[in-house]
Amino acid sequence: MFANYLIGLREGLEASLVVCILVAYLVKTGRRDRLTPVWLGVAAAVVLSMAFGAVLQFGSSTLTFEAQEALGGSLSIIAVGLVTWMVFWMRRTARHLKAELQGKLDAALAMGTLALVVTSFLAVGREGLETALFIWTAVQATDDGVRPLVGAVLGLLTAALLGWLFYRGAVRINLAKFFTWTGAMLVVVAAGVLAYGFHDLQEAGWLPGLGTLLFDISSTIPVDSWYGTLLKGVFNFQPDPTVLQVAVWAVYLVPTMAFFLRRAAAPAPAPAAAAPVADGARN
Repeated sequence: MFANYLIGLREGLEASLVVCILVAYLVKTGRRDRLTPVWLGVAAAVVLSMAFGAVLQFGSSTLTFEAQEALGGSLSIIAVGLVTWMVFWMRRTARHLKAELQGKLDAALAMGTLALVVTSFLAVGREGLETALFIWTAVQATDDGVRPLVGAVLGLLTAALLGWLFYRGAVRINLAKFFTWTGAMLVVVAAGVLAYGFHDLQEAGWLPGLGTLLFDISSTIPVDSWYGTLLKGVFNFQPDPTVLQVAVWAVYLVPTMAFFLRRAAAPAPAPAAAAPVADGARN
């Protein structure tokens, strides 16, 4: 549940900040009459993300076991790629996110209502599709359709609340540190999802080595125990991983984490997302 809460919080907060910046800019520039197209774009992005998740869930249930494993493994790899890109992208662009969004909004205002809808739709839709895909892969990996979804929903609700508080100017946190810590944790979560994705491809017969286990501690850490469930839910831990799973996990986690933390250690100005939101709320 925690891993999915983290995904919902991280992705949801990014989307919330984007919406807050767009709304605050329109309010600050006296264009409240253009808020409706922005909210229509946001609503359309939410609906699309939910529909995408539903298609993944119900569409995969009609496939054979091998096809389900192949689909799950392939989408897990894609999801890890998207999340990894998102983590590094946010660190690189957060400091000038406000200026970039305001520039796109100015262009959309000049083009008309439809352009406003499209701008807000694209800004939020990317986060929504990434969230739906990553949560679906996490649900498949844990074989538990309830707790992962509850965790993700709680994360999204927390993000929405924080976004509203940012807009009202009631909350100011160090976003640079927030995205650094959550980004590092997401890299760990993504490593587990990637390893499980390769295991799915092994079960589908696409990759060899399904019977070649690196170790088996199922008797020490039973999958159905509370601590086994916790490790599974947070880290996608498997007590009997194949050699390929562990190799993929290490090859992804070690260099990715090292590069991410090295970039995080470099001095950089904190993202300016919170300040303009508060300014917009006061005008």
